[in-house]
Amino acid sequence: MDASQTAPRAPGSIRHRIMWPMILLAGLALLVSGGIVSVIQDRSITAAVDERLERTRDELKVLAQSGVDPQTGDQFTGPSEVLHTFLSRTVLGDAEGEVAFVGDRIEWMASEDQPVRPEDDRALIAAVAPLATGDRIIVDTIRTDRGTYRVLVAPVVYPTSQGALVHVYDMDVARAELRTTMTLYAVVAVVTMVLVALAAWFVVGRLLRPIEELRAAAESIDERDLTTRVPVRGNDDLTALSATINRMLDRVQTSVEGQRRLLDDVGHELRTPITVVRGHLEVVDVDDPVDVAQTRDLAIEEVDRMGGMINDLLMLARATESDFVRPGWADVASLTDQTLGKARALGDRRWRLERVAAAEAWLDVSRMTQAWLQLAANAVKYSEPGSPISLGSRLHRGEVQLWVSDAGIGIAPEQLRLVRERFGRTREAVQHADGAGLGLSIVETIVAAHGGRLEIESVPGEGSTFTMILPISPEKETDA
Repeated sequence: MDASQTAPRAPGSIRHRIMWPMILLAGLALLVSGGIVSVIQDRSITAAVDERLERTRDELKVLAQSGVDPQTGDQFTGPSEVLHTFLSRTVLGDAEGEVAFVGDRIEWMASEDQPVRPEDDRALIAAVAPLATGDRIIVDTIRTDRGTYRVLVAPVVYPTSQGALVHVYDMDVARAELRTTMTLYAVVAVVTMVLVALAAWFVVGRLLRPIEELRAAAESIDERDLTTRVPVRGNDDLTALSATINRMLDRVQTSVEGQRRLLDDVGHELRTPITVVRGHLEVVDVDDPVDVAQTRDLAIEEVDRMGGMINDLLMLARATESDFVRPGWADVASLTDQTLGKARALGDRRWRLERVAAAEAWLDVSRMTQAWLQLAANAVKYSEPGSPISLGSRLHRGEVQLWVSDAGIGIAPEQLRLVRERFGRTREAVQHADGAGLGLSIVETIVAAHGGRLEIESVPGEGSTFTMILPISPEKETDA
């Protein structure tokens, strides 16, 4: 056998297998959410920068077309004056910088206190210098060793000369707040993951507690102890599983205990007839035909008694099976009439029908006939010929009652419990008739399989009444 099939799993393996997907799913959700937020915010920053560059372009265009030189009051005569005036009036943000080209050289620069100074990045100047001599407005992204820039190159063209405004946005500075926000988001995500892991450990452990209790209960059950049950708490699928397992354990316990009782009963009750037969066979005189015939008759009688006893025990053992009774809707009046007709053949008694219930009940006609006739046979066995025996049926408070009354030897109150036990017989019953003491056990088993009960009323010397009380409808319909 493969070792992997016999090695027990670690107690926490199921918890881990449930927890890790939860944690990974939560982490993936946080990662995707953070990525989406980062992309959206980055695009928003880029859009805001482009809007700012376009506004700068428009302002420069208006100044070049309709503005005047503040020193002379006349219209501008060249790009140098336009660009100088524009730079002096522009208020730049922390991420912005400007320079003005006249020709292919820088002519004007922003104030010294401006954080972003494009002229300090030679690679940036080298990239924009060729664009400054063109005649197209360009908005583009330029990357250098010092950073990433969003650049506006706006040419100012006059007949005699040409210049260009270079407005620079340092995207690393513009995105600094976003990086700070995403760093904080990452810290919060890590803390959230830790909290999710702790909560998942606690919640999954609590959810799996019934499984652990089920495992412990299964380990504690052996052939000597079948009483352990799984605690049932809550109202979920695992609770339903625990209740189902407990019902299964009830059936297993009932079956095993029934087998034990069967073995005990067979061992105890069959020992006597076997001993009797063996004893007579050992002392039989084979030369005496009369003695041989008597011994044969006694052996046959004991064997027949053992056969009947075994059949009764087997039927009691089958009572734990699910198909022991097969109930259906049956007419109680017809069952009463048919049972009385069959009972008349059991003995010379004054059979009477006391009452008939005109209704239908949920029962197994074959089994109930067997139980009812067993009560009638007991009434015949423990009463005198010609004495009255009554059968009847009625409905009472949602239950159907089937009874047999006799005028026999009766049962003392202190012995009512004894007669309900297997092989339980009173002294008066033993003296009055032969029997194994299984009749009432069979009746109670059939009645219990229908969800009912057997009630006994008896007065010594006057007679007894045995009443089978059954629910008139199935349990699920009664609950409804």
